Amino acid sequence: MIRLQNIQRTYASDEVETTALADIDLHVVKGEFLAIMGPSGCGKSTLLNILGTVDRPTGGAYLFGDRDLATLNEAALAQLRAETLGFVFQSFNLIDELTIAENVELGLTYRKTGAGDRKARVAAAMDRVGISHRARHFPHQLSGGQQQRAAIARAIVGNPSLILADEPTGNLDTENGAQVMGILEALNAEGATIVMVTHSPAHADAAGRRIDMLDGRIVASVARAI
Repeated sequence: MIRLQNIQRTYASDEVETTALADIDLHVVKGEFLAIMGPSGCGKSTLLNILGTVDRPTGGAYLFGDRDLATLNEAALAQLRAETLGFVFQSFNLIDELTIAENVELGLTYRKTGAGDRKARVAAAMDRVGISHRARHFPHQLSGGQQQRAAIARAIVGNPSLILADEPTGNLDTENGAQVMGILEALNAEGATIVMVTHSPAHADAAGRRIDMLDGRIVASVARAI
């Protein structure tokens, strides 16, 4: 599904050049649940941003299916994100002025769907994560766990082929974190491909494979024992 070949990402200023990623080779198989771990500043989020096409590598190749993303312009990349990717963030990124249902519907912003289909998709996504009863509430009226479930509903409302989760349990207590992980595991069991950045060894153990990063490089790849 995804193949990164010799990916590099550097950031240059007038005085210094910083290497965020170096020599990244990574293959993600369709239906896989991959966890990315490593200390702060090791390049985890940079790698996730490149996978999500919100950042471009300065070297190497990113193949998504049969497409070389280096050949796509910004409009084509935006269309790819809208049609195939779902994002889950540590800080939820819900819009305070919108209801939960309206926030979830944002996941369909760039999709050509009729009003009836949009309403059905939003209802199904909220039901999938157990927040249908909060559809008319606003984010500040929900707990952290409920807000993250709303964020997951927004990510999956368009039925993406790849879900990218950046520390999805980082702002949650143990119980709510476990509930969110349960939702991600269930989505994976149903066929969703998930790549998740996490600092939690316990949550990384839920993935089928874990890669460890250090200083912008992948230093280990460990498959979960079955």
